[in-house]
Amino acid sequence: MENFQYYTPTKVIFGKGTEEQTGELVKAEGCKKVLVHYGSGSVKRSGLLDRIYRSLDAAGVDYISLGGVVPNPHLSLVYEGIELCRKENVDFILAVGGGSVIDSAKAIGYGIANEGDVWDFYDGKREAEGCLPIGVVLTISAAGSEMSDSSVITNENGWLKRGYSSDYSRARFAVMNPELTMTLPKYQTASGCVDIMMHTMERYFNHCDNMELTDGISEHLIRTVMKHAKILMTEPEDYNARAEVMWAGSLSHNDLTGCGTDGGDWSSHQLEHELGGMFDVAHGAGLAAVWGSWARYVLDAAPARFAKFAVNVMGVQPGSSDTETALEGIRAMEAFYRSIGMPVCIRDMGIDVTEEQLRELAEKCSHFGGRTIGCIRNLDRDDMYQIYRNARGGEA
Repeated sequence: MENFQYYTPTKVIFGKGTEEQTGELVKAEGCKKVLVHYGSGSVKRSGLLDRIYRSLDAAGVDYISLGGVVPNPHLSLVYEGIELCRKENVDFILAVGGGSVIDSAKAIGYGIANEGDVWDFYDGKREAEGCLPIGVVLTISAAGSEMSDSSVITNENGWLKRGYSSDYSRARFAVMNPELTMTLPKYQTASGCVDIMMHTMERYFNHCDNMELTDGISEHLIRTVMKHAKILMTEPEDYNARAEVMWAGSLSHNDLTGCGTDGGDWSSHQLEHELGGMFDVAHGAGLAAVWGSWARYVLDAAPARFAKFAVNVMGVQPGSSDTETALEGIRAMEAFYRSIGMPVCIRDMGIDVTEEQLRELAEKCSHFGGRTIGCIRNLDRDDMYQIYRNARGGEA
């Protein structure tokens, strides 16, 4: 196993009706003025935003609001938020929504706490030296941003989707009421479940002599999400299933499933980021669309690891070789994706990607030839192109 540090400072308030505590949680942070950041009209239509406002009013907390966050959150709104927060002397950000809202809030927080262009952090030009404190009221189980150090932003100038990670952005608290996720469309629920699974799978696939405990936690987490994802496809208001998935979402991306590893592979996420940037697809769906292509492409670099995944997670009976077992595990995972309405190739998302677009995806994912990705197998621009090509679907 590898040496590791484990840091999870976020206070979690989990269960029914917990959003009513938001005002007192914000007040305890000692802030003077809060930005309430949110996405579309769903938080308004559901009445959640009004409940948050009443809770803040009852606690005597002053606030302003900024909505409009979209999936694959845009840098332009981040800039707008930074300007608004500086004008209004905001010293705390409350994200009410899912991963996109939380990521946007983190980016705004970086922009307030640091001079210069916030995009520099996402573009790899410099490191942040702080972030405005952030709290979360979670409405979607997926990204795990409520307990992670990560955020991902899309720059509309070139449609570049980039991530940045820093402990400065970890939320002070996360209010998590599974009931708030019950009105999500089936596709969004399924996409979120894939995202949760992939956060653990990215860490699971590595070249380490892993801790048995970490592997066991990872394997059980993935199986748990798979089990309850299927329940939610037919019983969307099952509270226990919603609760299992919501808590798994946080544990999948707060680094618990990476303890003692080399950090994992993360190629599928990097490959998907460019799909999201170019085609604005749901993140989990994009991950499902590229995962099988990636797995088959790198399998020969770690057949024993893929075979262990096939047996311990997918319930595959060992075959005559690790490679045979691994391939059966990949097919089993793709069958699960299909069972919850998720794609297994790009064409399944209604996208007929062109040869020119395949090349552009590889260029952007490789940062125009400036980087490689992955640890199972180090992937360069040509490898990325081939994986995208294999993931296209239909006749190659």
